[in-house]
Amino acid sequence: MADELEVQSVDITFIGAPPVGQIERASGVTEVEVDGSVLRCTVSGSFQPFLEALRGHEVVSLTSTPKE
Repeated sequence: MADELEVQSVDITFIGAPPVGQIERASGVTEVEVDGSVLRCTVSGSFQPFLEALRGHEVVSLTSTPKE
């Protein structure tokens, strides 16, 4: 396992409005931007808090790429 936290750029599309507040409060999530039903953010380290923030919201697509 790497000593450094992995940092990912995430784009996620929802049916309806994204749960912005829940995602902003999730540990390791920064740089949250919303454009309609699309939310973009940066996730550092574990994805678990981010995924828990999505609970109860329908996701159409999710793309995660390493951030440089």
